Amino acid sequence: MAFLAAVGRCMRGNPMPFVQESTRPDQSTMSFPPAIRPDAIPRHIAVIMDGNGRWAKAQGWQRIKGHRAGADAVTRCVEACNDLGVEFLTLYAFSTENWQRPKSEVAALMTLLERFLKEQSGRMVADNVRLQAIGRLTDLPQSCQDELHRCIEATSQNSGVTMILALSYGSREEIVDGIRSLLRNVSEGHLDSAMITPDVVSKHLYTRYFPDPDLLIRTSGEMRLSNFLLWQCSYAEIVILQKFWPDFQKEDLYQSVRDYQKRQRRFGAV
Repeated sequence: MAFLAAVGRCMRGNPMPFVQESTRPDQSTMSFPPAIRPDAIPRHIAVIMDGNGRWAKAQGWQRIKGHRAGADAVTRCVEACNDLGVEFLTLYAFSTENWQRPKSEVAALMTLLERFLKEQSGRMVADNVRLQAIGRLTDLPQSCQDELHRCIEATSQNSGVTMILALSYGSREEIVDGIRSLLRNVSEGHLDSAMITPDVVSKHLYTRYFPDPDLLIRTSGEMRLSNFLLWQCSYAEIVILQKFWPDFQKEDLYQSVRDYQKRQRRFGAV
């Protein structure tokens, strides 16, 4: 029954609860790629996986083939995060705006999502990857919702990287949902409006169980956030890669972390 209750919370756009204490492995036993400092690994990496369709078009193929190739890139990205001891990886998999795409492409993407979850569930368990999801998940086809929840449950005891899929996700929609939740709590007397702070707002977002991203990576060379984690990425370091997502390799993740480690994070201070 506890799991069913957690699923109910997930279906309203909130991830299943878990302790947010650090799960970073003992780095003294890990072997890191060259020029990466083990003492400055980002705890949370977010990725805008852009360029699947353009990658396929450039090779004279249908767009869906690019999305299939993008699924392989997801596996490489997760493996690289596990290699470094990254605790959280949020992947922008399907936005609220993506529902405006041709119905045939949307249907193919939902089929691909369901197949990915079925095929990768066992691998995630073996690789100690925990799955979570954020977004308006009830917008997904029921079969996708069922497979998503099955995979979340199957990996719930894993302690490696937590892969968070942003599905039917839009940051403005998330903020609106958070405001509605705040207003509801105020009207019901559970919260004094004078006590609303940025931290309180964060606790009403889909991502309330996760730390904010330290590093945001976007592929395809586009330089915009595209309605992705607008609140949470306020102080994230941003790396733009000049390649489409299907071409993403583990070394791209490593190099992004190297770039991140060269920066001085001041958070508005001197």
